Amino acid sequence: MSSHYQHHVFFCLNQREDGGACCGAHNAQAMQEYAKKRCKALGISGGEGQVRINKAGCLNRCELGPVLVVYPEAVWYTFVDEQDIDEIIESHLVGGKPVERLMVDH
Repeated sequence: MSSHYQHHVFFCLNQREDGGACCGAHNAQAMQEYAKKRCKALGISGGEGQVRINKAGCLNRCELGPVLVVYPEAVWYTFVDEQDIDEIIESHLVGGKPVERLMVDH
């Protein structure tokens, strides 16, 4: 069985009310919106066989946050800024080569 999308990317946007570690406190929403806009500008987002950027609730890895995960490969990343997002998009989503320096599991 193959994936509908070439890459399906989920950004954790969890915001904890109790002040605990959470991805939402690390600019995750702005980075998700940036990734979506960037993929659209590159012409790689949309329907079947392309890239889909989605928001997610808690992915239960907030201590590593902020995090995103790319499926179907199940590659988990952390990120700091737009340059990190650009590197993930260009290397992994476009070029097919995961970015080891940003991976949280390797």
